[in-house]
Amino acid sequence: MSDDAAPWLVVGLGNPGPEYAGNRHNIGFMVADLLAGRIGGRFKAHKARAQVVEGRIGPPGPASRRIVLAKPMSFMNLSGGPVTALRDFYKVPVEKIVAIHDELDIDYPTLRLKLGGGDNGHNGLKSMTKAMGPDYHRVRCGIGRPPGRMQVADFVLKDFSSTERKELDWFVDRSADAVECLILDGLERAQSTYNS
Repeated sequence: MSDDAAPWLVVGLGNPGPEYAGNRHNIGFMVADLLAGRIGGRFKAHKARAQVVEGRIGPPGPASRRIVLAKPMSFMNLSGGPVTALRDFYKVPVEKIVAIHDELDIDYPTLRLKLGGGDNGHNGLKSMTKAMGPDYHRVRCGIGRPPGRMQVADFVLKDFSSTERKELDWFVDRSADAVECLILDGLERAQSTYNS
């Protein structure tokens, strides 16, 4: 199977379970859920300890792209295991893997896309990079820094504030648009359109 035939693997990072659903740390899951809705798919359990949806994005015909959306069910700091298992199962080259994640060093609600790089203390990225190297795409959803002396761990595991929630649907929607643009039009176009 050529790399062209391989699907894109789009991984929303988050923690499984209803108690985490609205957390800042789970914005990756929120974007994956929206993308699943757009392709008309429902998440199903996969043996790789993840929920997956397979589908296509883009215009009908040869210009469309196969994608596999995934939400690891392993908790954030162990995301590398399920992602690597899915990579192997679907035979996806690492440069066709996209991680959607929360980013402390970017203000809310700002987006940045990039290929490769460090993990910036993000446990999901740390686990993925340890498992397969750093050369995958990232859609970095800015959540800003915790206020005052709040610990980072407490901040990321809290739900978005009522003020933030006013823009959250727009932000998740824009993040999903950025993922589609990255896959259909390439990183440079996605960066020039969505990096703010």
